[in-house]
Amino acid sequence: MEQGYAVFLLLGVVLVLIDGQLIYRGGRGYMSRAYGDPEAAKSMTRLATVLFHLVVLGLLAIVSIISVDTGDPVKDIVVKLGVMLLVLALVHAVTMMILGRIRDRQLQQQLADEMAEDHRQYEQQRAVPPQTRVEQTRVEQTRGAPAPRVEEHVDPTQIKTVR
Repeated sequence: MEQGYAVFLLLGVVLVLIDGQLIYRGGRGYMSRAYGDPEAAKSMTRLATVLFHLVVLGLLAIVSIISVDTGDPVKDIVVKLGVMLLVLALVHAVTMMILGRIRDRQLQQQLADEMAEDHRQYEQQRAVPPQTRVEQTRVEQTRGAPAPRVEEHVDPTQIKTVR
């Protein structure tokens, strides 16, 4: 019985470490697209991988003390490994969902930042100081050009849109 316990723990730890490395290596490339900075992606992936290892190794410890009596020590180990593989798959899926959400939030933030910067640049290009507008009008009038249309200031909060 003690030998079966040790075999189960050894196999469980090996499976957890292998899956953790798969998550880390795959997650780092996945996150680097969102962060742009390889160090930030590496750091975030490392944090998620450490969380994965802690959760799964804790569950491995709990599953290891559950007694299963099939009458055959080898079958006992197989049943426990089967349960452990299902738990491992579930935690792997949750970890990938977490990484996906982190990536999506990061991409949304980048998009919002880019849109805000584009809008700021657009507003800067469009904004002409009032003195310049008056001077341009005088110059155009003296050249015989028609006076430009004077635009009224419109409060953006008063604009109503129809859908």
